[in-house]
Amino acid sequence: MKKILIVEDDEDISMIEEAYLQSAGFQTEIVTDGNLVMGELHNSQYDLILLDLMLPGKNGYELCREIRKEYTIPVLMVTARTESLDKIRGLSLGADDYISKPFDPAELVARVNANLRQYERIRENLQKEEQTQKEPEEITVGDLRILVNSWKVYKNGEEIRFPNKEFELLKFLASNPNIVFSKEQLFEKIWGYDYVGDSATVMVHINRIREKIEEDSKNPKILETVWGAGYRLNK
Repeated sequence: MKKILIVEDDEDISMIEEAYLQSAGFQTEIVTDGNLVMGELHNSQYDLILLDLMLPGKNGYELCREIRKEYTIPVLMVTARTESLDKIRGLSLGADDYISKPFDPAELVARVNANLRQYERIRENLQKEEQTQKEPEEITVGDLRILVNSWKVYKNGEEIRFPNKEFELLKFLASNPNIVFSKEQLFEKIWGYDYVGDSATVMVHINRIREKIEEDSKNPKILETVWGAGYRLNK
């Protein structure tokens, strides 16, 4: 049974989330204070985190940054804010998806399932690659080393942490260098047809990758935008 950590200080909302997730077959735990989240993650294993942004103690943005330093499990933000910049900020800090309040509980369950399926597909692919190769496959792009099987990325010998979708996107582009892919093609390849979202998500993840691998993310040399066509990784 998959276990979901609900981080929400509004009792009414957390009870609704818990009721719908449990009826869908998930095990749940609720944390109401941002300061308690990392301790809970250290003590118990979870498959997905449902993270509210406005919390006592540490807010969702701070927590998302801390979670991504240690964990690759999906993080689904729940926000009452409707501004795109707030959503983009959360995604830029490592969240995998977001849902806005007030939300349809059925949509919440659908998004949880979509993120879990995507994460499981990534893990299964990595396991298959590990079974067929004794040593990790390595892709080199300049001073960038991508160890496919061990899910690690190094720049100038220093490891850079990548959440699951960022890693899959970088790996795919690096495995197909000098080829232009549209946002729609990348979205279908990395997120899949059953994912609840749109191709604008690709742009956010591309920007996050650039911040980690480019010398100047505003003038990218490795991960280039081909205007009107899509993105290309130069090798």
